[in-house]
Amino acid sequence: MTLDQIKIFLAVAERRHVTRAAEILNMTQSAVSSAISTLESQHGVKLFDRVGRGIALTQAGEAFVPQARRLQQEAEVTRQVLGDLSQETRGSLRIQASQTVASYWLPPRLMLLHERHPGVSIDLHVGNTAQAAEAVAKGEADLGFVEGALPDSDLHRQVVARDELVLVMARDHPMARAEDFGAEDYVQMQWILREDGSGTRSETEAHLAEMGLSVANLEVALELPSNEAVLAAVAAGPYVTMLSARAVGAAKGRGLAMRRVTWVAHPARVFAVLSHPKRYKTRAVRALLDVL
Repeated sequence: MTLDQIKIFLAVAERRHVTRAAEILNMTQSAVSSAISTLESQHGVKLFDRVGRGIALTQAGEAFVPQARRLQQEAEVTRQVLGDLSQETRGSLRIQASQTVASYWLPPRLMLLHERHPGVSIDLHVGNTAQAAEAVAKGEADLGFVEGALPDSDLHRQVVARDELVLVMARDHPMARAEDFGAEDYVQMQWILREDGSGTRSETEAHLAEMGLSVANLEVALELPSNEAVLAAVAAGPYVTMLSARAVGAAKGRGLAMRRVTWVAHPARVFAVLSHPKRYKTRAVRALLDVL
């Protein structure tokens, strides 16, 4: 079994299609098929079944996928360790970041890293807080950047910045000039919320608890998976939301009113970087942590 065979197997397994896998791998279809056939014959196991024009994983193939991913991740760690034996800070850095951090806080830090260490290539994926934590836990990301609280885990969490949620609505919203807000105001307004799993959502729920409320008490028109989508929806109708002051500040000129919470405790939160305590920290990882 070779690492190339593992890479090819996972590409086919994830796409359930030999031709698409071949395109991603920049290989011919016949070369991909041959690699799979060789892997199967070497170990006397059938990994795929033909289903019409496509293919499907066999029971053995399904069972092999998580192990193959672990092997690929371990090989990547080994490659990083060997690369670190050089005196130069270079190599790849895999980052998964929540949307607010990735959009409004992280880019200048990545640019500073690039200026200091141009040999480091950065692979950034954007999701929500839960997805970033999961990627680090599974070894799919070297570092995760999140906002707000996380469930208990073995991950190392280091605070790198602070943020605050604000109440946002269109400037012509009936409550845009209100001096204060109570629980009854919240219940009567129509809300746009971020999705479950996002740091913004968890901090919004914590703020609602301060008001003696929960999401179930609100009239929620939509739940959307990005700050930009939420801001666009709020600007277009009689809705309110809670978002990062950084996100709202970057959306100037959209006719939005931003109200800092003064009627209960500020819905403040932290930005944090996550790392796995049992995984090797490469020079590239340490270089970004130094920047932060």
